[in-house]
Amino acid sequence: MKKVILLTMFLILGSVSHAQGVHFGIKGGANFANVDGDLSNSKSITSFHGGIFVELNLTPNFSIQPEALYSSQGAKVEGFDDVNFNYVNIPVMARFYVLPKVLSIDAGPQFGFLVDDDYGNIPGDYKSKSFDFAIGAGATVNIAAGFFASARYNVGLTDASDEPGTEIKNMTAQLSLGYKF
Repeated sequence: MKKVILLTMFLILGSVSHAQGVHFGIKGGANFANVDGDLSNSKSITSFHGGIFVELNLTPNFSIQPEALYSSQGAKVEGFDDVNFNYVNIPVMARFYVLPKVLSIDAGPQFGFLVDDDYGNIPGDYKSKSFDFAIGAGATVNIAAGFFASARYNVGLTDASDEPGTEIKNMTAQLSLGYKF
């Protein structure tokens, strides 16, 4: 496992050294989260996300953007308290610039690591999985002077609950504002 991690780090560092530009930045914004699956009486909650990223420009129209985001997700369950999942998410977005340096279409995998969960007063002894895998897609508009706005939708592909016979998948829309250095 250590060899795979080291190889990945060398490949990323090699890409950075050949990249036409490297931009670091911060971003944050609103989450509109819900779950899909066995909690059929769930409704969307509004929460937040925030963190850091690095954009590695490989060509003028293509870049890779790994991020590290703290993200609060979950759902409101009718008749009960909110279900909350707090993750450190690592999305790795491929960015295709439709309008060079202005508008990009972004897509890629997201790896989520559970920090905390709360099932409120829902009856039962629910347990959450410590890892969540999702696919994200969206768009980013570079506004001016390093500022940007983005919208993304993340679809969970793995169950968030470790409860046997229970399927709960995260579904999160994100609106972000950020700054590239």
